[in-house]
Amino acid sequence: MTENVWGYRTGSGRLAGADLTGYKVEATDGSIGKVDKHSDEVGSAYLVVDTGPWIFGKEVLLPAGTIIRIDAADEKIYVDRTKEQVKNAPEFHSDKHLGDEDYHRLIGGYYGGMPLA
Repeated sequence: MTENVWGYRTGSGRLAGADLTGYKVEATDGSIGKVDKHSDEVGSAYLVVDTGPWIFGKEVLLPAGTIIRIDAADEKIYVDRTKEQVKNAPEFHSDKHLGDEDYHRLIGGYYGGMPLA
């Protein structure tokens, strides 16, 4: 999955151009927060999720390849990771996630190299 971790899966329900901001994000074992921002950029699609009090206000970066399904009617996004896997992800750096190849590889390697939940 490493090569494709930054692209939406076929059948995920992604509607090009749809605004996902505010959608709730569900891990395999419960809610992890809401989408703060997202990108559909080819080869670099992602969600930035505000975890709120769950991880003390931390934001996490989720590559689009972690998304199993998008439910537009309920405004929910389902990902194939557990809350613990998301919590243990490399720290999100808002100033690095765009244009920093090393950071991009670090996040992609974390999510692309781990077994699915």
